[in-house]
Amino acid sequence: MPLRAIAPNAVTALALCSGLSGVRFAIGGEWERAVAMIMVAGVLDGIDGRIARLLRGESRFGAELDSLSDAISFGVAPALILYLWSLAALPRVGWMCALLLAVFCALRLARFNARIDITDQPHKSAGFMTGVPAPAGAGLALLPMFLWFSTEEPIFASPWLVAPWTAFIAVLMVSSLATFSWTSMRLRRSVRFEALAMIVLLGAALVTAPWQTLSVIGIGYLAMLPFSIASYARVKRLRASGGSQREPVPTPTSA
Repeated sequence: MPLRAIAPNAVTALALCSGLSGVRFAIGGEWERAVAMIMVAGVLDGIDGRIARLLRGESRFGAELDSLSDAISFGVAPALILYLWSLAALPRVGWMCALLLAVFCALRLARFNARIDITDQPHKSAGFMTGVPAPAGAGLALLPMFLWFSTEEPIFASPWLVAPWTAFIAVLMVSSLATFSWTSMRLRRSVRFEALAMIVLLGAALVTAPWQTLSVIGIGYLAMLPFSIASYARVKRLRASGGSQREPVPTPTSA
């Protein structure tokens, strides 16, 4: 392994450690710390690929390590956290839903890896992803916990709500729905300053009211799904009529 590949792989390993640390905090009943560790893993997962490209340290080893880290941090760890937090009250059904989240996340990652070398990928070539990516799926699965932290309403911790919600998010992760890929989005020069201001406001909101902000982000992501499906359907119609998407689309860095 070249020396320049050490840094991105170290970040990926740290993401794996964060995901497993979330399980450790969940066992101790420290729910906010447990969820925070999954969020930290998501941030680390978002930057390891960029570090690899910056240092030209991409490798097959790094790609495999990234997938293994994602399967644990965004599949196994959230499933165990949700089970210990709420789903254990329904031992059979709750464990089945937790298994769905973990296994479907692994299936999604396996499908992503199997298609890396395939050139004919309609979603990817149009700037979309297939299904909900693993980090976003983990965040959506933990949305009831965000709402519970924000409101302290016991309804959000009810296993009768958490179990079907967990299964629903698991299905979204392994589905073939077209979802927006933020790495393929382009900003016009006229709105780049406004976009920077929005990022600063988002960062401030995450620091001052993290759970409320994450709840809004999760609900907003779900609200965007119909628009991403409709947008891809429009792209398909354009392609069928002889049109094409001429704008180059970068390769997504997260499964």
